[in-house]
Amino acid sequence: MIIRPPSEADSIILQVTVGCSHNKCTFCGAYKGVRFRFKETEVVDRDIDFAATYCRRQQRVFLADGDALILPQRRLVELLTRIRQQIPWVNRINLYGNAKSVLAKSVTELKELKELGLDRVYMGLESGSDRILQQIRKGVDAARMIRAGHMVKEAGLFLSLTVLLGIGGTLHSREHAEETGRVVSAMAANQIAVLTLMLLANTDLYHLEKTNRFTLPNQQEMLWELRLMVENISVSRSQFQANHASNYLPINCRLNRDRAMVLAAIDQALAGAKNLRPEHLRTL
Repeated sequence: MIIRPPSEADSIILQVTVGCSHNKCTFCGAYKGVRFRFKETEVVDRDIDFAATYCRRQQRVFLADGDALILPQRRLVELLTRIRQQIPWVNRINLYGNAKSVLAKSVTELKELKELGLDRVYMGLESGSDRILQQIRKGVDAARMIRAGHMVKEAGLFLSLTVLLGIGGTLHSREHAEETGRVVSAMAANQIAVLTLMLLANTDLYHLEKTNRFTLPNQQEMLWELRLMVENISVSRSQFQANHASNYLPINCRLNRDRAMVLAAIDQALAGAKNLRPEHLRTL
């Protein structure tokens, strides 16, 4: 199974790694039981040749799986160069990159990738709270998340952040919303994508919930958390999107321009005056 951001639906999906280099997060079941590895160069080269023949209308490439940026710099340079040579009509190359893989590179190396066609890095922040980041075994604290985000932006790359409503449970909901707002603001991402936590049976967090050691916020509590998060985000030009299929209330806006409208929409939803996505239509 290949995982990709919703915005990459029309991209050429080029799998260059298998699994996730971290694969320890308590909420994520995408790569459980999958041993992380780099995909063989010969196989990737054949896939590029296939794309060069059959994907002539697609102008973007997404490098899968969970953390393609972890590839050694030399291999990434070779890969981006080959894409440029074999699929010259591609104008954007995007990938997932966790904070560890960003911090393992220099800004100079990231700029080199930018010059070769890399355009966008999708980073899973999940929460700005150090307590929650430790609990979900994210592997980095908020300060390192901020540093990684600054490196991506300094290299001239587009930074897309993902945050998760509900990841702090009911116990730490306020802390999660406020601290996430603070860290998102500090990172100044180009895009902020909000998802709502859905517990998967093959995850540690699911088992914590089943043994009453984690309580997932209900619909109303998720909306309150979203409202508090919006109140605590201060950004200039970021695109703010909560239109993923996991969310109860779809939002797509420029937060600095549309904040009042967004807060009003959330208040209407809390008052029961706005239709929300039904549970049976919510999905990851």
